[in-house]
Amino acid sequence: MDNSVQGGKAYGFLKCQQEEKLNSINEAFLSDPQYAEEEDLTSKLEMFKKKYMEFDLNDKGDINIMGLKRMLEKIGLAKTHLELKKMMSEVVGGASKDTFSYSDFLNMMLGKRNAILKLILMFEGIGKEQEQKDVGPPTRKTFSDLP
Repeated sequence: MDNSVQGGKAYGFLKCQQEEKLNSINEAFLSDPQYAEEEDLTSKLEMFKKKYMEFDLNDKGDINIMGLKRMLEKIGLAKTHLELKKMMSEVVGGASKDTFSYSDFLNMMLGKRNAILKLILMFEGIGKEQEQKDVGPPTRKTFSDLP
């Protein structure tokens, strides 16, 4: 039997495990008095979890520099390797690491520090809310819709 994680069921199981792990981290943040005053904390954590899972390329629970690069390219903001390394160190609070964890990510997004990545993602989120995109074919008109 092949042990690669490319199979559909194996990948789905892996993502399920990952989501459970991130959910437990979210629960810890929800019960943390430091974030008790945070507005819409539950919905923010859910949004952050989805964004994080999308770019955890190695499925190990950490985002590496390639995941960060892909995240920024997807929103149209390609960065140099040096800029990416600077962002990584901002996320983890100055330490020079090759990855950042979900907890690091949440601390950055919910904390007081204005990291570049936080500003980019907040701007991206605000931009998305203002963009009303119609997905799919136009809705079917009925006689009652006529003027």
